[in-house]
Amino acid sequence: MAFRNPGYITDTAAPAYSRHPSTDMRRAVWLMLIAIALFALMDAGLKLLAPHYPSMQVAALRGASSLPLVLVWVALTVGARGLLRVHWPLHLLRGVLGVAMMAGFVYGLRALPLSTAYAITFVAPLLVTAMAVPILKEKVGPRRWTAIAIGLVGVLVVLRPTGEGMLTLSGLAILLAAVCYSAGAITVRILAQRDSTQAMVFWLMTIIAIGAGAFAAHAWIPIRAQDWWVIAGIGVTGTLAQVALTEAFRRGEASLIAPLEYTALLWSVMLDISLWGVLPERVTWFGIGIIVVSGLYLLRRERVHAVVEHP
Repeated sequence: MAFRNPGYITDTAAPAYSRHPSTDMRRAVWLMLIAIALFALMDAGLKLLAPHYPSMQVAALRGASSLPLVLVWVALTVGARGLLRVHWPLHLLRGVLGVAMMAGFVYGLRALPLSTAYAITFVAPLLVTAMAVPILKEKVGPRRWTAIAIGLVGVLVVLRPTGEGMLTLSGLAILLAAVCYSAGAITVRILAQRDSTQAMVFWLMTIIAIGAGAFAAHAWIPIRAQDWWVIAGIGVTGTLAQVALTEAFRRGEASLIAPLEYTALLWSVMLDISLWGVLPERVTWFGIGIIVVSGLYLLRRERVHAVVEHP
């Protein structure tokens, strides 16, 4: 989940039409699947680090580890000049939300299985739609409001992962991360009208590295030798995933490939079993099902709404 830039919540996802649109679509699907798998590996790396370092330190390492490769991506595409002419206030706001999101997500990963954390964060598309009404003045009909309400019920079901009550501190931290992620997505919708994806990714990673690093400085824990490979893996997988995701939404229709985001649940379950030997409880699976169904219905309604507005 951590800091992907899903095309279904941006205006940068216009497909690149070619003489062979079906070929482009197949490539987009494969690129999306690869991106989601890489993001799942990145988040597994964050979970491996979470018990050993403060949340802000892990957030700073997440941002810093990706910056070298992001700079290479920028140099090969838009160039350094494309990083400077940007809407600074919104980038700063998105960065602040990003720091809070990363800290909450990492904190929650200490106690929750990766699959449970993912299930909670999948409420983000629902929250983005809800936030778009007061902030972006978008119109949301009763069917989409119903889907949002049902999805939130699913989150309440998932937030009983330990049987200790309706809410846990870790679950609330992941939910806070999802809220910050959704608010950041609203800024992306605005930024995408004038700034490149490369600029948005670069400044987000930079602000996270500097901002979270400043918060973590007073309690910084020396990095253990065995963790350097995990940090390097986070940087590589996070950057490659972002490039694959961007290319997927450039080639394919957003409303068709965005539902592939839910394949992250499969990866998270496999990683939970192989690395930590845990599985979601029955009630968690029930909540996951509610969230996924409501999210898929919302995506379908978004597509229908777009077709009606732009026949």
